[in-house]
Amino acid sequence: MAVRIHPSWEKLLQSEFEAPYFQKLIKFIRSAYATESCYPPGSEIFKAFDACPLERVQIVLLGQDPYHGPGQAHGLCFSVPEGVPHPPSLINIFKELHTDVGKSYPESGDLTAWATQGVLLLNATLTVAAHQAGSHQGKGWERFTDAVIQKLSTEKEGLVFFLWGGYAKKKIPLIDSRRHLILTSGHPSPLSANRGYWFGHRHFSQCNAYLQSKGLKLVEW
Repeated sequence: MAVRIHPSWEKLLQSEFEAPYFQKLIKFIRSAYATESCYPPGSEIFKAFDACPLERVQIVLLGQDPYHGPGQAHGLCFSVPEGVPHPPSLINIFKELHTDVGKSYPESGDLTAWATQGVLLLNATLTVAAHQAGSHQGKGWERFTDAVIQKLSTEKEGLVFFLWGGYAKKKIPLIDSRRHLILTSGHPSPLSANRGYWFGHRHFSQCNAYLQSKGLKLVEW
């Protein structure tokens, strides 16, 4: 399984890659991919890290699980490849984006352009079995991605963390709120959004206002 990850991350994450839990995780992933359909494709498991070099990270957007339908997951949370119909959560993200910053609803659900501007589109669990939501949870991915969040909080300053939904909010203790901006809301899924927990938080404009206050480049959402 040929995975790709930008070399800028190697030093920061080397201790995780060498840890026994991670070796056990990789063994599980190789076995799972060899015996059943899993997503995203093996080469895109670390795409969040490959598309967004460490030195460019300004924003961390945390998802939970990759999409588990065919052709949807490609290693970036909430994102789908060009031409793939937009899942409900992504539709609501784009609706809020239009209300917040006036961006027209896009044809493509591919968020790679966000990643290349410094948005780390990180799922807490990086793989999933086809049609089985949460199937690769509890195997070690969460320990790895928690370490990523904690290391970013410690090593960098002035990041923006988007924590949408109850699961993401549990990561707040990993982040130093004195050094970074934490934006929380309900999840963009229809269940949460229809109850009034998602729309109207204006996280995209808040994020850019914070970046501007730090003299950093704004994200073209």
